[in-house]
Amino acid sequence: MDRLWSGPWFDANAPEGFEAFTPSHGLAVLGLIVCVLLLWLTGGWIRSNKPVSEGIRWLLITVLILSEVTLNIWYVMQHIWDIQTSLPLELCSVTLLLSILMLIFRSRWLYPIILFAGIGGALQAVLTPNLAYAFPHYRFIHFFIAHSAIILAALYMTWIEGLKPTWKSVGGVMLFLNGLALMVWIVDDALGANYMFLAGKPSTPSILDFLGPYPLYILAEEAIALLFFSLLMLLFEVLPGGRLYVRFRKGALHDADRSTSKPL
Repeated sequence: MDRLWSGPWFDANAPEGFEAFTPSHGLAVLGLIVCVLLLWLTGGWIRSNKPVSEGIRWLLITVLILSEVTLNIWYVMQHIWDIQTSLPLELCSVTLLLSILMLIFRSRWLYPIILFAGIGGALQAVLTPNLAYAFPHYRFIHFFIAHSAIILAALYMTWIEGLKPTWKSVGGVMLFLNGLALMVWIVDDALGANYMFLAGKPSTPSILDFLGPYPLYILAEEAIALLFFSLLMLLFEVLPGGRLYVRFRKGALHDADRSTSKPL
């Protein structure tokens, strides 16, 4: 077991650190984009083939579970598990665990949380990673696979299972995030930790650097989260199958019928 988790790919003290916007980072982002496009473009075929849709659902569940399990094994084997940094209390850790439950039970209650908070947190992480290890280190590969799986889990439930977000759910997710932040802040204060960066900014460059000093950046995050959730909701409204898209199509077809029914 020790030999399996040894070597430069798993070394917690690996000398080569992560740098954003390098070719390896770009390929990781590109891989996510390709997976999202494939899921969207083949959605109709996947829905009509139950073995395929079930296979994708359980593949995502397996990837998410393995992501969390192997991460904790790595912490332990590298002797770096620490209650101040290793508990699953970051936003993406919480949404990863909730994504597993959502996929297993096809939960309509968890779906809005993963769609908005999951995609919002994971997408920000993929674009501006708080990561200390470069490719091909285990943590690099784990980081992008885990965050991509969260995004794909939410989109699977939308495009394959047919769940749809509502504007009401945007407010519900904002309430969830504030409740989660309050609980995590209590844990941070008790442990002297900094989960969800509620006690300070991350040590690596991130979007928080542009949002002002502590604690103002937390308030700015609230506004950005609401804006992002609203834009994401609007995107799903105008995409094929969305309410605005359907309404527009019906209106266009109605106008076309009226024009063709007029006597010459």
